[in-house]
Order: sequence, then structure tokens, then C-alpha cells
Amino acid sequence: FKKSKTLGYRSRASFKLIELNKKFRFLNKNTNLLDLGSSPGGWTQVASQIISSGKIMSIDIKQMEPIKNVKFLKGNILEKNIKDEVMIYFGTKLDVITSDMAADTTGNKTLDSIRTNQLCANVISFSKEILKPKGVLISKIFMGEDFILVKNLAKSMFEKVNFFKPESSRKESKETYLHCEFLKTL
Repeated sequence: FKKSKTLGYRSRASFKLIELNKKFRFLNKNTNLLDLGSSPGGWTQVASQIISSGKIMSIDIKQMEPIKNVKFLKGNILEKNIKDEVMIYFGTKLDVITSDMAADTTGNKTLDSIRTNQLCANVISFSKEILKPKGVLISKIFMGEDFILVKNLAKSMFEKVNFFKPESSRKESKETYLHCEFLKTL
């Protein structure tokens, strides 16, 4: 947290995206990126420092302070009008979808894991509609009893599926990240 503030990042989550991109190399200056669950903007901020010719849209149900050259929508990606706005803004299929979404915690770790993994499953399903055939999806997923279900969903839709826990994640955290690329064709 202190390092993120010292370096001018909005959150320590910024380091997670930096590590993910270092490992999988999915961001470049021409990337068209959709960042889901973006508030307070750590991932969007990192992406905006790399993407100069592509477009970035961030969506969250919580407000996010503006970031230069980023379109922000306050809303739920599961709502049709928000999906429509995404399609209109980009006018083409996307290169990358990132999601650091997590359900609000209840204190029940099993329930929290299930709710966050359902968000991940929703993002995986949505990615089929909006990603380019060689597109990349990065999403938070929790290790829990439904982890295998979400993993199998990802493997049913993508040729390549990897898991990675950044060093910047808390050791005690159940979070890991899903990296998917190359949508399967029917």
C-alpha cells in the first residue's frame, strides 16, 4: 500500500496488473481494453501508461476518479444497456478484458469465494461476445469449492488457460488470476 502511494498509484492492485503483464505480455500501445470492476482505478491507471493508440473503457458499480484518455461507465456489465455502450464505444471486438472484480465480503469465506467466482464466470461468458479470436481475458478467481467449475468453463471457451498468483497478492489471500487467450471456435 505504501509503495503504491509513493509511486503515485491509486491502489496496491496496480502491482498485480504489472506482474500479470510482465508474465503474459498482453498490453501494448495499440490495445483496446475493457477493465471491469475498475474502481479505484489501479489497473486502469497502469494500462493507460502503456496504451497510447488503443482505447480504454473502465466499468464499475462504484464511482472512479477520471483518468486521462479513459472512458468510465458507472454501472453493471451484466446489464444490456452497459454492454451496448461498450460495443458502441469500441466499434470493434476487443483485444483484452481485465477484471479485478470481487463481491463485497460478508465474512463467510466460502460464500465470498462463490460470489466472486460467479462474477469471474460471468466475465468469461461475456468475453465470448466481445473478444477478438486471439483476445486475452485476465480475471480474479478465488480458490474455493467452485474453482474447478469456473476453470472448466474457461477451458471450454479458450484454447489456452493459465493461473498465476502475483507476488503482490497477500499470501493468506485465496485470490489468484486466470489468464485466458485464443477463443475456441465452434
